[in-house]
Amino acid sequence: MSPGVAFMLTAAIAYLIGAIPFSLLIAKFVRGIDLREQGSGNVGATNVARTMGAKWGVLALFCDATKGMVSVGLIPLLLPVDETLIIHQQVLGAIFAVLGHMFSIWLGMRGGKGVATALGAVVILSPWTTLIAFIAFVIVFVPTKLVSLASMLAAVTYAVTQIVRYQSELFSERLWSLAVFSIGVPCLIIFQHRANVVRLLNGSESKLTLGKKKTAPAPQDATSKSTHE
Repeated sequence: MSPGVAFMLTAAIAYLIGAIPFSLLIAKFVRGIDLREQGSGNVGATNVARTMGAKWGVLALFCDATKGMVSVGLIPLLLPVDETLIIHQQVLGAIFAVLGHMFSIWLGMRGGKGVATALGAVVILSPWTTLIAFIAFVIVFVPTKLVSLASMLAAVTYAVTQIVRYQSELFSERLWSLAVFSIGVPCLIIFQHRANVVRLLNGSESKLTLGKKKTAPAPQDATSKSTHE
């Protein structure tokens, strides 16, 4: 198989994997509800946790992260390329998995914020940088309980840490694709949080309290919907 074909298949498969709306499926099969009509209406792990409880939110987070891990770790094993091209293939899988989650073909090109899927990808791509970004997330989330703020700052931390860690090498011929991912995906994540940014600025962003479950109303009884995530 030529590298070009392997790369095209990697992008296509990673996108389709990323597009699987696990949070929506979990809510549908467990509670019989449409997550798009509950809580924030977002099809991500945060809305699952807010609507159904922490344990289901963790499950959704794990499933979405697995999409990134499979796209980076498994697809290159099934579609092998030259050793010098592996990092570019892994990055391609990571990018398209995140794009699939954000712009799912199964949801009319809509989707989640991409944080969990990106997390799964970077655990394999750059584990030490991911650890630093995760610490940043915890430092922000624990006192504020604001998932959106913590996620955006973690994304920025990831990008900055990658640049500091690799410096000019990050933009070399060997790692240029990693540079695209390390800067581009955090920017995409922040863009997906643009409505959250507005709510953060006006003080109306919802907080997430772990361990507390909100009982979601049945779809036919729902008369209003929060716009917060």
